[in-house]
Formats: sequence, structure tokens, C-alpha cells
Amino acid sequence: QGAAGSTLLACGMSLLSVASSGAGQMRAITLWGAASAAGAALGPLVGGVLVETTGWQGLFWIDAAIAAACVPLTLATVEESRDPNRPRSIDFVGTLLIAVILVPLVLALSEGSDWGWISVATVGCLVVSVLGAVGFVAVEQRVTAPLVDLRLLRNSVLVGATLAILIVAGAINALMYVLSLYFQDPAGFELTALQTGLATLPAAAAMIAVTPLITPLAVKLGSGAAVALGFGLAAVALAVLTFVGSSWTYGAFVLPLVVVAVGLGLANGPASSASTASVSSDEVGQASGISNMARYIGGSLAVAAVATIFSEVTDSQRQAGASPADALAAGLSRSALLMALMSAAGVVLALLVRRHRSRTPAAVHRAAAAAVTAHTIPVEPSSGH
Repeated sequence: QGAAGSTLLACGMSLLSVASSGAGQMRAITLWGAASAAGAALGPLVGGVLVETTGWQGLFWIDAAIAAACVPLTLATVEESRDPNRPRSIDFVGTLLIAVILVPLVLALSEGSDWGWISVATVGCLVVSVLGAVGFVAVEQRVTAPLVDLRLLRNSVLVGATLAILIVAGAINALMYVLSLYFQDPAGFELTALQTGLATLPAAAAMIAVTPLITPLAVKLGSGAAVALGFGLAAVALAVLTFVGSSWTYGAFVLPLVVVAVGLGLANGPASSASTASVSSDEVGQASGISNMARYIGGSLAVAAVATIFSEVTDSQRQAGASPADALAAGLSRSALLMALMSAAGVVLALLVRRHRSRTPAAVHRAAAAAVTAHTIPVEPSSGH
């Protein structure tokens, strides 16, 4: 399901880019962005309904039903497209090595507390991940159509923007994950899955609401300043969550949640723009692919790391004699500390994108901004549009 989803995402954006231009491209990107925003807002709610009515299995069956319905729709409405100048070879080895890098790394972060951080299993996973990274670099330098053109990594603006995107995705996904655990735990608020989806809605709504302001603000301040401001807001709000206690009510979470979402949304927009605007037109697709890959890598790694800290601190506090509620709050507090440090690191990364100055936004740029929470869209509007 993950492999299919990533394929659909990449191919869908390619088809969207070549099938429209000018005003049509703006409308297409607006619809794509609206779908992304709606998915971010409705996902937790629909998930909560499915879990309560069908069990967790329903989360997978609904995807199968949607995919089955989209097959004939795609065949009937979407025109085929291919680049005749693009090499037909596929970098299977590079793709496999990405898995060799990430799977052991995520496994080590997830299970390290149980295995022991210096155990053979944990160290072995980390060694395999490092060897996979070395092999990936070696392979990408030799293949005809590399998964990642390593020459692009010499571009400091692209590297800084990509790392910023990685942190944004990691922080927001990890925060939503640990909050769902906290809200549903009997020692926390003991909410149902649906209630938890409703409880996290302010964050999704805030990220959507800030979207129209992202591009104009980045133009006024500059990309680096906008990214720094966004990460600074997120760091402060997450620092507030480090003071969480068992006496906190849900209302105490709302403002930090909204500020985190606004801050990360503000950082993500200019970073996504800088990642594609900092390269030549024939490299835009590769840059977009790199930043999108970073978005999903960041989400996977951060969720694994934050979940490990949450679980380990909660368990250690319980073993030390703390009440279940106090132990759970301590786990959330330490998790928030890690995410605050991640956001603070993002402020530093803003120095790498400070040389990119955003252009005065056209309508198509405003439309593309709506999708940046889920995807970096390469926008190269033709002259006269």
C-alpha cells in the first residue's frame, strides 16, 4: 500500500503538470491543494469513525474500495504521458538501498529501548543502515537514471530547504501520534478514536487557515526569515508542552496546538518553494522528488524516535512509583522537548535558505501553496499566464 501510494503521488503530479497550463494549471493545482488540505483535516475524523464502526481493519478496506473505484475512472479520463528523452531504465538498486537504509534505522529507533541501545540487534541495524547509505551513494554515481542526482546536494539552499521540510513533517506527524496516544489513554483523557480526531482538528484547521498567508509573507520577509519565524513559533509552542502535567485539561492544549500548526505551516511553504526555485528548470522535477522523499522520511524517523521516548519515559516513571497520569504526562513532556529541539534546529537551517528570495506570487503560486502540507509542487508557469 505504501509503494502504491508513493507511485500514485509521483505520477499524479507529473500528469497534472503536463496536462494543463496557465489558468487551467492554476485550477488543477488548486483542486489538488484543496484535496490535500481536506485529507489532512478529515483523515483523523474518518479514521475515528471507521475504527469505532468497523475496527482498525476498516482503515485498510476503505483504501481498497477507493482504489478500485479510481481504476476505471483513471482509464476513462486521464491521458497517457511519457518523456521520450528520459532513459527507460529504472533505478531498482537505488530504490532497494533506500529501504536498506530506512528499515533498519526505523527498527532500531522503535525497538532500541527494548533491545538495549548498545545491544547486538540495535547496533547491527545501525551498521546495516550506514552500509546501505554508502552503497546508495556509490550506486547513484554510476546508474544512467539515478533516483537522486547527487550533484544537487551541492546546492546549499536545496539541502537546507529539504532538511527543513524533513523537520516539519517529522514534528507534525510525531506530535499528532503522541497526542493521539495521550488523549485516548485511560490515564489521559480516555477519548474515543472519533473524539481524538475532533480534538486534533484545531491543528489541521490552523495549518489550512494559514495557507493563504504563506506566500505573501515569504515575499515580504524573505524565505529564510519566514522559515525561521515558523520554526521559532513551533519551538516556543512545543516548549510550552514540555510543562504538561496530569492536571491539564484539553483546553490547555488548544493554543499550543494551533501555534505549532501555524508555525510549521509557515516554515513548510517557503522551504518547499525554495527547494524547487533554487535549481534550474530541468532539475525542478528532481528537486521536487528529493523534498517529497524527505517529507516521508522525516515523518517515519521522527514518529519512531518520539514514540520511543514517550513509551520509555512513561514506563520508567511508572516503575519509579509515579501515578499512571503523572507518568503519561512525563512521557508527553519529554517527547515535546525532542520536538522543540527539532524545531529550534530548523531555525538554524533557515540560514541555508536565506539566499533564496521569493518572487512576487502569481495566482498559480498561491494555489500551489495549498498543497505544501502534503507535497512539493514544481510550478513553472509559462510566460503570459
